[in-house]
Amino acid sequence: MAWTQVYDPVGGAVVSALLAGIPLISLFYMLAVRRAKGHYAAALAVALSFVLAVAVWGMPFGTALGALSYGAAFGLFPIIWIVITAVWVYNMTVESGEFEYIKESLARLTDDRRLQAIFIAFAFGSFIEGTAGFGTPVAITAAMLVGLGFRPLYAAGICLIANTAPVAFGAIGIPIIVGAQVSGIPEMHVSQIVGRQLPFLSILVPLWLCVVMCGFKRAMEVLPAIIVAGVSFAGSQFLFSNYHGATLPDIMSALITIIAMVLLLRVWKPKTVWRFEGEKETVLTGAAPSTGIVLRAWLPYIVLAVMVFLWGLPQFKNMLNAVPGSVLKFSWPALDGMVHKAAPILAAGKDPNYPAVFVFNWLSAGGTAILLAGFFSVPFMPGYSFGKAINCLFRTIHQLRFPIATIAMILGLAYLMNFSGMSSTLGIAFTLTGPLFPLFSPLLGWLGVFLTGSDTSSNALFCGMQRSTAEVVGMDPALAVSANSSGGVTGKMISPQSISVATAATNLVGHEGDLFRFTLGHSLAMTAFICVLTYLQSNVLHWMLP
Repeated sequence: MAWTQVYDPVGGAVVSALLAGIPLISLFYMLAVRRAKGHYAAALAVALSFVLAVAVWGMPFGTALGALSYGAAFGLFPIIWIVITAVWVYNMTVESGEFEYIKESLARLTDDRRLQAIFIAFAFGSFIEGTAGFGTPVAITAAMLVGLGFRPLYAAGICLIANTAPVAFGAIGIPIIVGAQVSGIPEMHVSQIVGRQLPFLSILVPLWLCVVMCGFKRAMEVLPAIIVAGVSFAGSQFLFSNYHGATLPDIMSALITIIAMVLLLRVWKPKTVWRFEGEKETVLTGAAPSTGIVLRAWLPYIVLAVMVFLWGLPQFKNMLNAVPGSVLKFSWPALDGMVHKAAPILAAGKDPNYPAVFVFNWLSAGGTAILLAGFFSVPFMPGYSFGKAINCLFRTIHQLRFPIATIAMILGLAYLMNFSGMSSTLGIAFTLTGPLFPLFSPLLGWLGVFLTGSDTSSNALFCGMQRSTAEVVGMDPALAVSANSSGGVTGKMISPQSISVATAATNLVGHEGDLFRFTLGHSLAMTAFICVLTYLQSNVLHWMLP
């Protein structure tokens, strides 16, 4: 028998929201205050949410177990599948010695840590986000920066901060597409509004990264690079999102930024090279490696980028899914068809059923593209073999055992809160802000991404509510839906799922609390920026909207 969600279990929206927030508060406390290991913080939050879902929200015990296991399964596939394969490709390049040539090629282009961060974390990371998303860019770029000699905490932290700029248009625009589908607002219209919000943030991110690393004064030493990177990315993001659509802003912005930076460094170099305190100067002796050797060293990442791009194309994905046996679908036990939505979450005339169908698309998954890229690259690694590659894969899985558990629990928590109605209870509390709702609208997106680690999931969760609430309070519904996605990008860097991915890639497992504290202030500052911008665009700056 189906169970219908309850959004006000204790007879007061505010009190109910405070109760629903207890698992999230425990996560904040354990990570930010106690600096607990990620799997300990996640386990406590899961336990609290399970008790609340059953005892307060009235969710049947078996259904709650179903939601928890369903989320954990999604954490294992496709999220963990991406993380394992991405870290595996990096580990292979290190074991084979090819990463030394990658390091030298970047050092000869620029030995300055600030410029390397802009190249790898911001530009290359944005390209990977645009093609794959779902944790892939942080896993790859953070590992690369550590290999280049960055301190692990800084490598993880700046990659999380840099990943803010491209998230809304990640994975070939999936977050925007989902937000438009859920809300019923035209996809192009949502893309245009997001493209008139995020460029204001994107243009600041290169400067933000440099200031975080070395302070404002030293950041000004690379101001030409900051301006070129910021303007190239933000300008391209605006143009493609407004005149093409949601699918290409990240990919094209990243490529244009990389080309612009390479051209800049042909005619300009910083007067002083900045490195981390105590770091020795890189002394390049002998002749530079040949172009062929450099291309061979970069080949795994070149192939990875191409493969991930292909796998992200809807036509190619559909072709892979058409292969017999490549897609396995089944209703999740004790959950599919067992939960029904209710008003105000359920829009009039919509199906109340909350589906729970697990899709195991092993061939078209992003992690599979990375796995194939890695195996394709093995013959081009001197002295390396497929046997060594397979052994490296198993060592990588063992290396990531704690992040695997953490991510599975975090996704279990997110799905349990969604299916129990606790997430909706939190969202409904924001609707009580009335005329100030435009100021708080991005916070819903921020909350959704913190919960799920995904702007796509946040849009699926809250964009319908954003539209209905905006219509009640007199806000432009399209702006509210867009603000959910724009606000969501600023929550990515503190999402426990994203932090677990970053610590796994940089061998910082057990230091999730330190990384959370590192990124928290930046997340709040960027969120406040989006909140104020959305509020202004809802009234005095409404002329900015399409």
